[in-house]
Amino acid sequence: MLKKTTWLFISLIMILSVMLAACQPAATAVPTTALTLGMLYVGPYNDKGWSQAHYDAAQYVISKMPGTKLVYVDKANTSDRPGTTGVQLAESLLAQGAKVIVFTSDDMKDDAIAFAKKHTDIPVIFASGDTVWKDGKAYQDLPNMVNIMGRMEYMKFLAGCSAALTTKTGQIGFLGPLINDETRRLASSAFLGAQYCWTKYAGKNAADLKFKVTWIGFWFNIPGVTSDPTQVANDFFNGGYDVVISGIDTTEALVQANKTTAAGKPVFAVSYDYANGCAEAPAVCLGVPYFNWGPLYVKYLTQIQNGTYKQAFEWASPDWTNINNPDTSMVGFNKGQGLAAAASANLDKFTAELAGGLNLWKGPLSLQDGTAYLKDGEAATDVQIWYLPQLLKGMDGQSVPTK
Repeated sequence: MLKKTTWLFISLIMILSVMLAACQPAATAVPTTALTLGMLYVGPYNDKGWSQAHYDAAQYVISKMPGTKLVYVDKANTSDRPGTTGVQLAESLLAQGAKVIVFTSDDMKDDAIAFAKKHTDIPVIFASGDTVWKDGKAYQDLPNMVNIMGRMEYMKFLAGCSAALTTKTGQIGFLGPLINDETRRLASSAFLGAQYCWTKYAGKNAADLKFKVTWIGFWFNIPGVTSDPTQVANDFFNGGYDVVISGIDTTEALVQANKTTAAGKPVFAVSYDYANGCAEAPAVCLGVPYFNWGPLYVKYLTQIQNGTYKQAFEWASPDWTNINNPDTSMVGFNKGQGLAAAASANLDKFTAELAGGLNLWKGPLSLQDGTAYLKDGEAATDVQIWYLPQLLKGMDGQSVPTK
């Protein structure tokens, strides 16, 4: 047995150990992925379109990178916030602790560049721009900037195909936002998909398909500034167009298709941007080509965390093994309830063709004014597709903005 003096000595040591531990500062558990993400959305964060797709992507980041926080400013456009620049809004996010800034609209290009030059120590992710694309037409060496975009052209092929397989009148309308390189190539992709499925799967003459684009002047409705997308959609439906493909950030095409159908005239719409875009009016929705920004955000935010982040341009393709895989596919297409079974089956066949290498950006193709664009058998380069200067021959609508 231990002597009494030994027990006293052991007890004294234990008491001293507890006292010394109490004097030490408490350890703080800092997650290795802890990061405050600052995002600028051009529209409302819950617009059921483009901006919500980015907002939901931030929630995906938070789920995959524990400790990540989000601060954001929505409605970051000159109409909703007159007199305030994107640079100022981004700096307000820095003041809230943001360590990386994401500009989520091509409309923010000048602000994204100005901010990146002013804050060279802050990583800048610019969604949809081409600023640091070395093959692009306006390359700038900005070490702290990354450009990301999905190859939505493929999903617009599917949008056009679903429209062509559904229309009874042979008239498809495209509700477009503003006119630029991006919107021209996406509207033209929808046309190419429609034309291909109209002839191959519907077995009809290409000359009998009418495809018209009407632009409203911005990504969403701004009363007194843009054309009213509700009116544009109604004009299509009242003019004999029985399918409208949306290219804007909001759901007016779908809403008006639902109202027109409820009034006794069956028509359909294809939504855009947001994976749940058909939810507004599922019965008249043929489907929705959408962006899935989450995986790319995780990729570049992880690089920021581990110190490997550097200038990059990424135009990401779909995951053809499953275009709707939320962890791997940058773009996808969710079918809508309005798509008939036979049309759905043919859309699957068309998707398989695209996955197998079918290239609709292949000649012979001409621009709207008749200028040769691609020779017979010539495949378009990424530069030719990205900077499409006009709509394609066979499309009705304006190709360049009015001065």
